[in-house]
Amino acid sequence: METVDLPLESRDYGSKVAAVEPGGVELIPLEERHGSPLQLLWTWASPNLEFATVFVGVIGTLFFGLSFVQAACAIVLGTALGSLTHGYLSTMGPRTGLPQMVASRSAFGFWGNALPAVISSVMAGIGWFAVNSVSGALALSSLTDLPGVVCLLIVVGVQVVVAFFGHNFVHVFERFAFPVLAVIFLVAVVVVFTKADPGAPGGGGGFGGFMLLTAATFGYAAGWNPYASDYSRYLAPDTSRVKVFACAGLGIFLSCTLLELAGAAAVTAGPDPFFGNPTTAFTDLLPGVLGNLTLLAIALGAVCANILNIYSGAMAFLTLEIRLPSHIRRALVASVFGVIGFFVGWSGLDDAGAKYENFLLVIAYWVAPWLGVVLTDRLLRRGTDPIGTMLTRGYRNWAGPVAFVVAAVVSIWLFSDQTRYVGPVASAHPGLGDLTPVVGFVLAAAAYALLFRPLAAPAPPVPAEVASVA
Repeated sequence: METVDLPLESRDYGSKVAAVEPGGVELIPLEERHGSPLQLLWTWASPNLEFATVFVGVIGTLFFGLSFVQAACAIVLGTALGSLTHGYLSTMGPRTGLPQMVASRSAFGFWGNALPAVISSVMAGIGWFAVNSVSGALALSSLTDLPGVVCLLIVVGVQVVVAFFGHNFVHVFERFAFPVLAVIFLVAVVVVFTKADPGAPGGGGGFGGFMLLTAATFGYAAGWNPYASDYSRYLAPDTSRVKVFACAGLGIFLSCTLLELAGAAAVTAGPDPFFGNPTTAFTDLLPGVLGNLTLLAIALGAVCANILNIYSGAMAFLTLEIRLPSHIRRALVASVFGVIGFFVGWSGLDDAGAKYENFLLVIAYWVAPWLGVVLTDRLLRRGTDPIGTMLTRGYRNWAGPVAFVVAAVVSIWLFSDQTRYVGPVASAHPGLGDLTPVVGFVLAAAAYALLFRPLAAPAPPVPAEVASVA
């Protein structure tokens, strides 16, 4: 077995902003390490200050029949779980100097890791990209009266340019967007709550509706988990893990919880308009100037989200080790993903929100068993250095792929509760809601723990040339 590309010499990138990030998924050398944990706060908060987050709360009270109090409890629980795992995974960046999908090789092996890498790249670079691009384009169209396709082209163009430049430009863009988005949405949320009726009874969603919304909010927050260390891997190895954990986790939790609660509350002000155009139904609750500013913030928030989706989708794709010129591979793949995402988003302009609920659940369906495998792997390898398993080409660990596939198939087959497919357990006991993520996580963790010794090869030694780097 041989190690993958290791550009240990300085790449003269450092903290430059107006420079294209070189390379792809290689280990970040010490000379290039920079930044502070605080940057993770706005890098993970800004992408969630958008209407896609608001709509997660909307579906809880509008479609799942929950009261505001029930929805609020589900929102806090699901988001907290996804934020906790996100904070932990972010701490792997400074320690390894590697993107999240490369770090995943420890649990899945070099070739087995292709499975979650492909799923992540498709979900990020195409799925989420299309969802958020459409959301931003519709908001921009409502604000400017420009045709939807023109607005989509504008939104996609900005996203691709920022993602093309790479890591440093992404962090700076999110930092400058954060105060604008935070102020506008905070004021909008306050106004929405003054017009809402949080004490209004729900539509009888019960425990089933509660579990559906918990799964959806977990899927929304944890959907960022496969990207976590992509944005912390440039931090120095001795960076405080507590600070990294707190800043990354709070960035997700605070932004998602705030806007999802606003979405759940907005429906209590009058649910009927939300069955038409949810974006305008939300902004119609706001005074004219604030409504227009919120539409602008929705468009900007969508751009912030999709910058990460394009960048990390490209990073996940590059873990497949498809040979491209090293100095342009990440930027080239990000550009290609942007073009594909534009056409997928274009096809969905006329039916923007119809499949959003199912999409959120699907995210939770695959992320939960992936997390079960990855977290169990870290538990079983505690006290050891996993870098060798991540950088050695051909490293074998079939425990991860087997546990992941078995857990995903069994949990979806039996417990899925979405419009396209309802499993036999969910069908026989509709009051249970959607337990797929819970079952998927537990099954994957248990299966991996049982299969680790017989199917995982011994960890290769840390390559001598990287022993002092991460």
